[in-house]
Amino acid sequence: CDVGEGLYTDMRAIRKDYFLDHDHSSYVDQWDWEKVVTPDQRNLEYLKELVKRIWKVIKGCDTLLRKEFPALNTDKYPPIPDELKFVHAEEILAMYLDLPRKQRETALVKEFSAVFIVGIGAVLKDGYPHEMRAADYDDWITPTVTNDGEQFYGLNGDILVWNPVTQRRHELSSMGLRVTKETLVKQLEISQQTHFLQMPYHKMIMNDQIPLSIGGGIGQSRLYGYLLRKAALGECSVGVWPEELHKVCEKHNIHLLR
Repeated sequence: CDVGEGLYTDMRAIRKDYFLDHDHSSYVDQWDWEKVVTPDQRNLEYLKELVKRIWKVIKGCDTLLRKEFPALNTDKYPPIPDELKFVHAEEILAMYLDLPRKQRETALVKEFSAVFIVGIGAVLKDGYPHEMRAADYDDWITPTVTNDGEQFYGLNGDILVWNPVTQRRHELSSMGLRVTKETLVKQLEISQQTHFLQMPYHKMIMNDQIPLSIGGGIGQSRLYGYLLRKAALGECSVGVWPEELHKVCEKHNIHLLR
């Protein structure tokens, strides 16, 4: 691919050892995409630009669905926000210092409805990363923002939304600028995985055989459920679920596809 070109996959996969609940399935369906970029485009502004373009499409889908299915237009389930709120993981920690990570995310999306959390993977002020991320994928170590004299890190992030049906956080997408050979080495050193550099994929990065890129994944059933105001992934795709989940869903008149 040349600069500006890329690819996407209509991906299906099985996570055989994955934990299962209303929001997690052993069957994975998502759109995975990659786009070739220049060195000058490896910055936070470019990441945010692409995130906004993706959200614009999601917003357009919501508008179209509400025209096609008027039953979605209720005071209980208002239209999704026009724009995302961009917040760095370090800022979220400062906002909700006494809360664990998942609860910080829940408090954030409950307040702002739809957010993009920037900088997931690097160690924060409390000594822990917001969430662990692979060291050979997204770039989470590059300095990006100086806020009141403090430096932030990371050229990646997640789109999270508030699900008014479940009253919980709901992750739609994870994306980021991919590692360079320099940031790959740094992140492997931090994660104590430098032996990965002997693997074919990592050697290709170190030998400049893979172009610089930005990419991510958008969960299909997760997006359908968000736009159609569903409580469980199993309402949007066929999967295998624990019997206890079937019982809970039946109790609340939630119909899982079989």
